[in-house]
Amino acid sequence: MRLSFSKGMSAKVLAASALAATSGTALAHAGHEHVSSFMSGLMHPMGGLDHLLAMVAVGLWAAAMGGRALWAVPAAFVIAMVLGGSMAVSGLNLPFVEQGILLSVVVLGTLVLGAKRLPVVACAAIAGAFAMFHGAAHGAEMPMTANGIQYAIGFALATTALHLVGVGLGQLATRFGTPVVTRISGSVIALAGVVLAVA
Repeated sequence: MRLSFSKGMSAKVLAASALAATSGTALAHAGHEHVSSFMSGLMHPMGGLDHLLAMVAVGLWAAAMGGRALWAVPAAFVIAMVLGGSMAVSGLNLPFVEQGILLSVVVLGTLVLGAKRLPVVACAAIAGAFAMFHGAAHGAEMPMTANGIQYAIGFALATTALHLVGVGLGQLATRFGTPVVTRISGSVIALAGVVLAVA
């Protein structure tokens, strides 16, 4: 009786060990690693109010200007942000990253508030300059185990989605003849940037 109990226990221990080893292998699979890296990148811009506000502001500003700015300004932001992230991952440190991010919220909100129309190239340059700071923050905070390319794809897509939210809100306000809503949004964003800076 004792012998059969021992055999039964041994079989259970062996089965449990095999199951644990199999699940560990599955979690360490490259596909899971890529999904995890992608999700980390996708969620990173969503985790900070400063990132959210700046990226929505870019979309609102682009929508207020219309024309080529509608796609050129958000595209410049995303491209420069990925470049800033790549620099951070490669060990190149951009100074005053946090200050640059907070300044971007205030300035971009103010540009939306004032419905400032500048040449598209100048708008893209402004967006790109601020995007470098956001990208540097994303790159510096990338998990050590993350796949850099998958992580970058994640935060680039999240940023694009936030830009589209801003563009959509701006176009809705224009369509319904209430551009004042966009300006109010800009003032709220700029004020929030000031609050975050002094907090």
